[in-house]
Amino acid sequence: MRDADYIYAVASIRAKEKSLLNDSDIQTMVGMKTGEQVLSYLTERGWGEGANVKDAEAVLEAEETKNMELLEKLHVDPYIIEVLSYPELYHNLKAAVKVVCTGTEHSEAFYDSDVLDEKMLVTIIRDNEFEKLPEHMQAVAKDAKEVMLSTRDGQKCDIKIDRACLDATELAAASKDKFLSEYAETKVAITDIKIAVRAAITHRSLEFIQSALAPCKSFDVELLANAAASGIEDVYAFLEKHGFKDAVDAIKESYSVFERWCDDYIMSTLMGQKTNIQSSGPIVAYYLARQNEIRTARIIITAKANGFSESVISERVRKMYG
Repeated sequence: MRDADYIYAVASIRAKEKSLLNDSDIQTMVGMKTGEQVLSYLTERGWGEGANVKDAEAVLEAEETKNMELLEKLHVDPYIIEVLSYPELYHNLKAAVKVVCTGTEHSEAFYDSDVLDEKMLVTIIRDNEFEKLPEHMQAVAKDAKEVMLSTRDGQKCDIKIDRACLDATELAAASKDKFLSEYAETKVAITDIKIAVRAAITHRSLEFIQSALAPCKSFDVELLANAAASGIEDVYAFLEKHGFKDAVDAIKESYSVFERWCDDYIMSTLMGQKTNIQSSGPIVAYYLARQNEIRTARIIITAKANGFSESVISERVRKMYG
C-alpha cells in the first residue's frame, strides 16, 4: 500500500477504535450473573449482526468473520493477513491430520477458514496432495501424517506442527513491514516462554523442549531449553535475567494469570501504533485488538456457563486495547 492509502485506511480504523471494548466494559461483563446477560450486553453494542443473537458462538464467529473481512476491505498486504492467520491454519492442520489418521470426525475442532477449510484440508492430507498447501506447511504436513500413522502419538504430531507454525511466524520477523516484524518476533518469544514454563512444570526432557522451541532474536533459546529442563527455578532465573520478571510474578500467582500475562504482553506491543498513520500498524493492531476482545468475551461467557466465580474469571480476562 502507498502512504496515502495507509492514511485513508488508518482514518477508517480511528473511527472504529471508538467502539472497542475497554477494561471497564470487561469488568462490567465479569460482574454480570449469566452468560446470557453478557451476550445481550454485546449484541446491544452491535455484535453479531446477521447472526442468531441468542447463540453466543454464532455471534462471536460473526465478529471474527467481520474482523477478517475488514483487513481485506482495507487492502492490507495479503502476506500480513496470511501471517495473522497462521495460528488458525496450523490448528486446522493438526485437526485434519488426526481426522485422516484416526478415521474419526471432529468438525468442531476446526476453525472456519476462507483459505483452507475442513473439507479441503482433510482431502489434501488423505490424498497426500501436500503441494496444494502453502509452501511453509507442506513438509510438516507430510511429516506429521507419517508420525501419526506410525506411532499414533498425537502429542508428538502437535509439537511438530506447533513448531512449524512458530518457524513460519519467525520468518515474518524479517519482513520490511516494521510492525509485522515486531509483532512476529514478540509472538514467537512469548510462545517460547510459555512452552518452556509448561515444560518445566511438567518435567519434560531437554530433547522434547528443544524440539518445541523456535529460534528468536529476543534471547538464546538453547539456554532457555536448558533452564526448562533443569526446573522452574532455573526458568525464573532466566526470565528475570532477560527482563521478564513480571512473567515470573505471574507464574507464581497462578498459571492462568501467567497465560493472561502472555497475551497482555503481546497486546502491549500494539499500543504504540495508535499514533502511526503511514504503515499497516494501526490496521493490524486494531484487528488483533478485536481478536483479543472476542477471545475475552468467549472466556467470560464460557466461564459464566460453568459457574465460575468473578475472581476466577478476572484471572483469565485480558487487557483491552480500547
